[in-house]
Amino acid sequence: MTRLVLDGGLATQLEARGLDLSDALWSARALRDAPEVIEAVHLDYFEAGADVAITASYQASFEGFAARGCTHEETVTLLHRSVALARNARARFHARHPGETRPLRVAASVDGSEYRGDYGLDEDALHAFHGPRIAALLGAAPDLLACETIPSLMEARAIVRVLHAHPEARAWVSFSCRDDARTSAGDPIAACARLLDAEPQVVAIGINCVDPEFVPGLVRALASGTAKPIVVYPNSGEVWNANGRCWEGTATPFAARVDEWLAAGASWVGGCCRTTPEDIRRVRAMVQRREG
Repeated sequence: MTRLVLDGGLATQLEARGLDLSDALWSARALRDAPEVIEAVHLDYFEAGADVAITASYQASFEGFAARGCTHEETVTLLHRSVALARNARARFHARHPGETRPLRVAASVDGSEYRGDYGLDEDALHAFHGPRIAALLGAAPDLLACETIPSLMEARAIVRVLHAHPEARAWVSFSCRDDARTSAGDPIAACARLLDAEPQVVAIGINCVDPEFVPGLVRALASGTAKPIVVYPNSGEVWNANGRCWEGTATPFAARVDEWLAAGASWVGGCCRTTPEDIRRVRAMVQRREG
């Protein structure tokens, strides 16, 4: 099975470059205010060895941008820009490294509508929420969709319904989880894997923005329900304090555990919040070492 290295935390690197992301749009705010910085971060991750760049469309929605005064057309432009910036970074990487042959992919981020899964929406409402932005992102021709930080099986079903309306679309679906066996909403992760295993448009299934300690158990549970590639990109192990708007706790050197995750069955590996290009450089080295 082909192994891929995903990129790492985007917002982390945008903040490291001096951007203020302290509002509901988070990293998507930079699509409007500092697109050149987003492109530079994508390039950093390609240089670190990432095979996949995940776009800055996380938290980007028509509702969110409308609250900032953007029209429908302006929001479509910003969503398209998120894909274009990653494509531009890829082109710049190839211009720098004309002999590099590994294929680089752009995955358009479609995040869950609420991190814990307790938003009180039914499946039809979630379908209505995701439909327009998925259509807009697909209009920019990414290589695939990264349907990420999905907190519940119900939301995954809603996203699959949207994918059915776009037969050409391909996506991975990754869940946020409360422990080493269940999604944030409490669904068994193995049941999620079984549901998505039957969907030909879903090319990989996995987890993201979870504590690295949960990853081995989650990978084994996913492997019990699917033969598709398992995608894993945990956070640093720190915990976000929503009230204080800060990260707390101690980071885990998660890159050192990549070999354990690959042995458990993961094949697409990267990092989420609070991870860096240096982490991804280490992931690349470990993947290459395992491949001999």
